[in-house]
Amino acid sequence: MGVTIPTSQGAHLAQPAVLLPPQDTVAHPSYRMPEGPELHLASHFVNEACRGLVFGGCVEKSSISRNPEVPFESSAYCISASARGKELRLSLSPLPGAQPPQEPLALVFRFGMSGSFQLVPGDALPPHAHLRFYTAPPGPRLALCFVDIRRFGHWDIGGKWQPGRGPCVLLEYEQFRENVLRNLADKAFDRPICEALLDQRFFNGIGNYLRAEILFRLRIPPFEKARTVLEALQRRRLSPELTLSQKIKAKLQNPDLLELCHSVPKEVVQLGGKGYGPESGEEDFAAFRAWLRCYGVPGMSSLRDRHGRTIWFQGDPGPLAPKGRKSRKKKSKATRLSPEDRVENLPPPNKAPSRTRRAWRDLPEKTATQQPQGTIVHQDPEVPTVPEKGETGHP
Repeated sequence: MGVTIPTSQGAHLAQPAVLLPPQDTVAHPSYRMPEGPELHLASHFVNEACRGLVFGGCVEKSSISRNPEVPFESSAYCISASARGKELRLSLSPLPGAQPPQEPLALVFRFGMSGSFQLVPGDALPPHAHLRFYTAPPGPRLALCFVDIRRFGHWDIGGKWQPGRGPCVLLEYEQFRENVLRNLADKAFDRPICEALLDQRFFNGIGNYLRAEILFRLRIPPFEKARTVLEALQRRRLSPELTLSQKIKAKLQNPDLLELCHSVPKEVVQLGGKGYGPESGEEDFAAFRAWLRCYGVPGMSSLRDRHGRTIWFQGDPGPLAPKGRKSRKKKSKATRLSPEDRVENLPPPNKAPSRTRRAWRDLPEKTATQQPQGTIVHQDPEVPTVPEKGETGHP
């Protein structure tokens, strides 16, 4: 039995390879340390980039990756993605008639510090492409690559979300809110609110820049006790005399911390491919920088929490601030984040070669003269694979 290949795919793969110059590749902007919005945008990228493409053959893993081999081979399959919190599920689905007979397979990725997906020409793989999925003939060979410069990222076979992670702050708001308020007796809430916000058992998708932006908007001291902040939400009740539209308006005008844990990441997703990179001249970096109100912004103060990660804030740090540490105020008027903040406060390597970034661009329409393209890789040096620092529960 022959394999059914969509008509659009046949036309798409018939494009001349010259339309895919290796030096002009684009992908979603995970050059910021990936948090919930970045994983969500990555799933959008994979779905858009792979729409209409047929992949074939074995899944190829780099020899230096410590992640597991992927036991999947099919003459024709398609790829789709979905995200939940700080995880992304990649689904490999064989087409009718594909050989050898193969059940669908799913992988769950955690991006670590620098993970991203890129679609590139098959003969121009970027450095640090640790997992590769190749398109099937006819036409030029493309590769969907999981690129992870620092090798903190991980994938698991089977498609199950990591046990213990809470509901997604973006996609499962009601369950997320209930999970937090139902578990306020947990020891996690004995800690400062800035540290509790990194606990993925309760705040799945929140990371360093998001916690700073959320606390800043509510003028909550980062080292206020988490339980003190959150118990107040249990007592929050809107007047029963308000109509539904009035209640919605009141919530939009005066959101609480848990509501902002949902709405602030949504704002980042709505920026699309915008993100922060190392080069202040980049259009998309400027757009994300304009959105930031606190994280790395001149005039803001910073302290390191007990995990060594920098929290940005304004005003009083709160009663649980680390003893003997003075807050630092950002005096520089430079418009880009320091290298320290771009890597979320992990120890910098001894040598850092210059890096080139490509901002997100809309994927070109898949017509007879256009094809989707992938991204220029970050040129960060690699570091040994160790658990992510500072996010309790799960990275």
